[in-house]
Amino acid sequence: MKADVASAARSPLDVLREAYASPEGVEGRLRVSEFLTSIPAIGATKSSRIMHELQISTSKRLGGLGRLQRRRLREFVADWVAAHGGTGDRLVVLAGPTAVGKGTVASYIRRHYPDVQLSVSATTRAPRPGEVEGESYFFVDDAEFDRMIAAGELLEWATVHNAFRYGTPRAAVERAIAAGNSVLLEIDIQGARSVRRAMPDATLVFLLPPSWEELVRRLVGRGTESPGEQQRRLETAKIELAAVDEFDHQVVNHDVADAAQKVVDLMRPRKGRR
Repeated sequence: MKADVASAARSPLDVLREAYASPEGVEGRLRVSEFLTSIPAIGATKSSRIMHELQISTSKRLGGLGRLQRRRLREFVADWVAAHGGTGDRLVVLAGPTAVGKGTVASYIRRHYPDVQLSVSATTRAPRPGEVEGESYFFVDDAEFDRMIAAGELLEWATVHNAFRYGTPRAAVERAIAAGNSVLLEIDIQGARSVRRAMPDATLVFLLPPSWEELVRRLVGRGTESPGEQQRRLETAKIELAAVDEFDHQVVNHDVADAAQKVVDLMRPRKGRR
C-alpha cells in the first residue's frame, strides 16, 4: 500500500477514505507517520513537522484519529495532492444539504468567473421556472437516463430525495481536465461520494448554511415544493449535514459572492490562494 502511494499508483486521499471508513482495516492500522512519508516529497523531517502543525501524536494510526484530526489531515493531503500534480485544483466538487444554495453559488461562479467550467448535470425532473436546457441541466426522461447509465456515460448518478435521478456526464469532465481546465461539479452528497471513488484526487467542498433556521427559511421561502416535500427534504438535510467531515473543505454560505470567491480560490494554484 505504501509502495503504491509512493509510486503514485494510488492516491493518498483514497487511503484516507478507506482508513476513515474502516479504522480496523489495513489502511486504518497504518501509522500517520508512515502514511505521510510514503507520499512523494515528504521525508521523515517534514513528516514530523506536519504532524506537529496538525497536532497529531507520532504514535497515532489513521483509523485512530479524532474528528478534528481527521479533518486537518484530509485538508492538508488534499492541498498537497493538488499542489503536486493531482486533479484537485482542476476538479472541485461542490455539495451540501438541500436549499443551502449550491445552485445559486454555482450560477454566480458561471457569471463572474468565466475561466471556471461548470459541469452540467443530467436530471429526470422537470425544469423549474427560469432553468435553461443545457445550461442549468440536461433534462431527460427515464429511458434516456437508463441508456446513459448502461453506456457508461455518467461519472456518477444518484436518486435524490427518493424522487428524481441526477448524473454527471463523464466525457465533458474528462475532456476539460485533460485540457488543463478547471471544472466545478455542483452535485448532491451521494454524487460527491461517487466522484471521490472514481477520482480520489478531486477536491470536495461542503457548502454549509449559516444556521439550521436559515436553511429552513430558504427552503420554505423558495416555494418550489409542497409542504409535504419540504418536510421530507428537511429530514434529508439533517442526514446530509452529518456528512460534513467527509469533505476536504467547508464554506459557509452567508453571502453568495463571498461563498463563490472561496470556492474559486480552492481551484487556483496553491500559491495564489487566499
